[in-house]
Amino acid sequence: GAMGFLDHLDELRQRIIRACVALGVGMLVSFAFIARIADFVLGPTLAALPPGTSLITTRLGEGLSFYMDLALLGGIVLAAPSITYQLWRFIAPGLYARERRLVVPFVVLATLGTLLGAAFTHFVLFPSMVAFFGAFDSPRMRLMPRVEDTFGLYKNMLIGMVAVFQIPTLVYFLARLGLVAARLLWRYVGHAVLASFVISAVLTPSSDPWNQVLFAGPMIALYLVGIAVAWLVAPKPGHATPLPG
Repeated sequence: GAMGFLDHLDELRQRIIRACVALGVGMLVSFAFIARIADFVLGPTLAALPPGTSLITTRLGEGLSFYMDLALLGGIVLAAPSITYQLWRFIAPGLYARERRLVVPFVVLATLGTLLGAAFTHFVLFPSMVAFFGAFDSPRMRLMPRVEDTFGLYKNMLIGMVAVFQIPTLVYFLARLGLVAARLLWRYVGHAVLASFVISAVLTPSSDPWNQVLFAGPMIALYLVGIAVAWLVAPKPGHATPLPG
């Protein structure tokens, strides 16, 4: 039956509590393997630093904050299926039948985009940027990066690239609903290229062209992939279903 406003609020509260419990359990599991997680996260960064260079802490509690952030990150990864399920259980009753059929491919594409974006940042983008900055290490200027600054930049770039790698997923969803078309996206490809380099210049902490191309390249490539996705999943003539009014 139909639910009232207070019923929706109570349902939302229950879903949030269950998602938080799953996140807490994920963080506890991550704490049990925190040393291995730290080695994995910092491995490519340390390998890209000049020989003999290591990350340092300059204030009390910085190391603890780093491990807490790692545990939170690991908890989010471990709890992601449960959090997604709780979100789905909350919004599913308000969806039409044809919209519910889009959930499985949407979740699969979003998960794949998240994994690819995280892997690209972890193994390619961030180590390349660290190596660029490490090239300025000399007897006159010793490079001693802080853990907090380095990991903060790593997280920001990770979140940014994960969001960028969701472009095909977003286009798939909008194209299946008939809100965008491949022809429309192709018309603005020039604007997309320009916007990609502007965003890259703003988000990339270095001004060298190589790192900006590394950041802008996936955005342009994924926009083109999105055009192909929109063309493939576009409703066929005579079979388009009108959007609900």
